[in-house]
Amino acid sequence: MKRIQYNKYGGPELMRLDDFEVATPGKGEVAVKVKFAAINPIDWKLRNGQMKIVTGNAFPRAMGMDFSGVVTAIGPGVTRFRPGDAVFGLARFKESGALGQTVVTKEAFLAKKSDEVSFEDAACIGTPGITAWNGLVDKAKLSAGQHVFVNGCAGAVGEATVQIARMLGASVAGSCSAGSMERIRSLGVQTVFDYRATDLSAISERFDVVYDTAATMTTEIGLSLLKKDGVFLDLNPTPGKFIRSIFNRRLKPIVGTPRPDILDSLADAARKGKFRLPIARVVPLGDAIQLITELEAGLKLGGKCLVVMD
Repeated sequence: MKRIQYNKYGGPELMRLDDFEVATPGKGEVAVKVKFAAINPIDWKLRNGQMKIVTGNAFPRAMGMDFSGVVTAIGPGVTRFRPGDAVFGLARFKESGALGQTVVTKEAFLAKKSDEVSFEDAACIGTPGITAWNGLVDKAKLSAGQHVFVNGCAGAVGEATVQIARMLGASVAGSCSAGSMERIRSLGVQTVFDYRATDLSAISERFDVVYDTAATMTTEIGLSLLKKDGVFLDLNPTPGKFIRSIFNRRLKPIVGTPRPDILDSLADAARKGKFRLPIARVVPLGDAIQLITELEAGLKLGGKCLVVMD
């Protein structure tokens, strides 16, 4: 099998498309033949070594978190899946590996893909959907009738946040580029600000939840936009912010944590047509390193980028 991997932490020039031997699934693990993998910023953050305190120093290391495909083997104790099931989900954080022809991951990191959802669309769900859900549902306890502000509402996590907030009955405002405003309004965002032309600190409205999905908003501005009992969800967690959040319960740093109940809920929403992220480009595995390099350098395409394995 082939996958994208690297032999030390560092820049995009370290990525290689190499052969590897697929491991036998262990207890609670599932092997999946990947059909599509989605590219996310977390992919190069891990390769750059930003989280090596968690990922460790064993090499070679694989790349890629989000994928869709078909189960080929299951390990001891797996009960939710069997070979032949169409699935989507996330690779194990430490091992990664979605940007390859086969990946082994935890049973808890997968959900079944319905026939109504394409493999392409399913591959986009994992990281954005989980991150949005962790913030809105797990941390903010969002309920119907509340008002949410999404900074960066046209990004993958931003669009996922908008759709989940709308599903939960909340009203949504947000910020994005001028070119994305029409598409974002079509998702039900009531008030949209051009982030290049707007001083967010000058917005007069106050919100129950502010979610900085772009990871560009200062903590001070985020907190200033809240109602008295509001919550600021920060997608750029640092040790200092975690310490600050102990003393300020309105600040909630977000670290994406997959769970079967979240993935199953996202699968159901996708089946009903309530959750879908736009796809901007699809490339074969042989062209993926070039596309990842361009995205890491700042290329904006207005949707998810996928890698097809067949």
